[in-house]
Amino acid sequence: MEYEVLTLAGLWNSGPAHWQTQWERKHPQWLRVPHRDWETPERDEWVAELEAAIAQCKRPPVLAAHSLSCSLVTRWAASASPLKIAGAFLVGPSDTDAPGYPDCTTGFQPMQLERLPFPSIVVASSDDPYVSPARARQFAQAWGSEYIEIADAGHINGDAGYGPWPEGERLLLDFCARVQR
Repeated sequence: MEYEVLTLAGLWNSGPAHWQTQWERKHPQWLRVPHRDWETPERDEWVAELEAAIAQCKRPPVLAAHSLSCSLVTRWAASASPLKIAGAFLVGPSDTDAPGYPDCTTGFQPMQLERLPFPSIVVASSDDPYVSPARARQFAQAWGSEYIEIADAGHINGDAGYGPWPEGERLLLDFCARVQR
């Protein structure tokens, strides 16, 4: 069965070595949510762009988000949109409240810590420079998400060696099978 998946790249987009880009090549029906500004994202604009992408789907999609886009998903969920999604696969959520977080974003602080109204999984790394394991667990608990921690995976991106990332793809496909029937 083919699943409807929207990929949501984080700050600065996901390059050719990133698992999102590689999965999109492998599953051409999976589409990346486009943003006008990848360098200095503004929350309301990104939420509107996500809303527009969801509206184009034939059925409620699964959102496969990375980094800042995990926060985007929580902001969209809080926006009172009438649209529905099947679930969210949230990888390497960045802690926008952390003192060292890049200051080029607008409106993503403070982190949303309300329960998400759809099934979700948080996949985090034990040594992510953008979120501590304790904070990632706090996010998962607050969001009502299943939590999976992988050891020494950095920011779970191409630079950390997570290009094809077949284990992650299997996690996403299993999640899709549960929530998108």
